[in-house]
Amino acid sequence: MTWTTDGHDGAGIVERDFAVHSASSGEQVPGVYRRSADGEHDRLVLLGHGGTSDRKADYIVHLARLLAERGIATMAIDGPGHGERATFEFKRTPDEFDAAWNGGGGTDGMLGDWRTALDFVESEFGERPTGWWGLSMGTMMGLPVAATDERIRLAVLGLMGSWGPNAADLERLAPQLSCPLRFLVQWDDEIVPRDRCLDLFGMIGSERKTLHANPGAHSAVPMFEVTASADYLDAHLR
Repeated sequence: MTWTTDGHDGAGIVERDFAVHSASSGEQVPGVYRRSADGEHDRLVLLGHGGTSDRKADYIVHLARLLAERGIATMAIDGPGHGERATFEFKRTPDEFDAAWNGGGGTDGMLGDWRTALDFVESEFGERPTGWWGLSMGTMMGLPVAATDERIRLAVLGLMGSWGPNAADLERLAPQLSCPLRFLVQWDDEIVPRDRCLDLFGMIGSERKTLHANPGAHSAVPMFEVTASADYLDAHLR
């Protein structure tokens, strides 16, 4: 477990790469920690990327900047079979996605990856109020993490339902998720059926949960929703 780089991204953000070995998946997991170069970072949000993406996707970096402006640090890792952990080039087929997910040990392996990475970051910066933001595959990872790790106090999830390679795990763990939740749905989602998303939202056990639905395709989440989710995390992690 080690920090591998430490520098500025040119937009007032300190970006530090790291790598940890996850006993659960048996893999080396690359991650990145971002914070404002000037302000405090006494809160933390874990950012889960979507399928065929990675920890340094443009929208993950954009959200990290929005949160840094609000004094919130972020941590992201490459999910199973993605980014630097990919063993083949995606063509966005269901079979490829299932193979990538299960190749990293499935849900149990993924949970160990995030736990190990968060433990590593906390070993340097200490425990802080911590939340989760992740859509699509970011919810495949985030719902289990938020449901099983008591350090997660708040979550933004969405674009996922009772669907995909860990559908059974999502259905099993959804009732255990109890932290406040903001859940995003794209009404014309061509990848994850809308009714599956609504079903999953209904299964989630949180007493404080809100559903935010917008017209458009899977990847057409309005920018105002992204900004509003950053405001939500800022307000409720204080």
